[in-house]
Amino acid sequence: MENVQTLKSEKYKKYFCVPYLMGPNGVRLLDEMLDAFPMKYTEDNSILDLGCGSGLTSLYLAYETGAKVFAADLWISEEDNRKRIEEWGMQDRIIPMQCDANDLQFDKQAFDAVVSVDSYHYFGGKEGYFIEKILPLLKKGGTALICVPGIKNKYTGRSEAYLGPWLGDEASLFRSADEWKQIIGKNRDIVSVKTWELFGFYIPWQEWFDTLHGYALKDKQFFDSVIRPFSCFVGIMVTKI
Repeated sequence: MENVQTLKSEKYKKYFCVPYLMGPNGVRLLDEMLDAFPMKYTEDNSILDLGCGSGLTSLYLAYETGAKVFAADLWISEEDNRKRIEEWGMQDRIIPMQCDANDLQFDKQAFDAVVSVDSYHYFGGKEGYFIEKILPLLKKGGTALICVPGIKNKYTGRSEAYLGPWLGDEASLFRSADEWKQIIGKNRDIVSVKTWELFGFYIPWQEWFDTLHGYALKDKQFFDSVIRPFSCFVGIMVTKI
């Protein structure tokens, strides 16, 4: 059974509600990944939080890594996230922006890390995307840390069959850890690619259900029949030479 007291995420519990959560609790997932692959930075370092949603993962990253965070999202406006960031008193540490992950206007080697929680599968699921769009943004020695919802390895290649009743056409976006390793690909500037199924599962989902958001209630209807038996959260860690 997962331990709700694990790691640092309990400090942010007051934000585990609407409008901050937009799906299974990304802070819990990020917490687990940073425990496995710590990021210790200063304000001279920078992280791109790609697909940051309401900015809650950006808040966590700024506090827990020490870095300056660029909070980028397509669906949430820069103005909306700026208001939240100002309420947190983090306007000097978190920079909001609204942008398309397929048209990122950043200099090469702009970031020490690129992080993406519960959004990368919407735009990064084609082979070649990471090499073309994300790898050039990382400084030498930089890290990409990504978490996506996926299908368990033993059901690789059968997302539509098992997850279709819940997700419809979007079932094809849910890949296994083994598939994601292939999708990230190989490149001479990549030291290693690690993909794995995260331990955390029930708590991120339950905290989403607890918001009573309309989409959460719809998801809950499929939890026992589809989500729990077949799906997982996949972690991806890539290190650049």
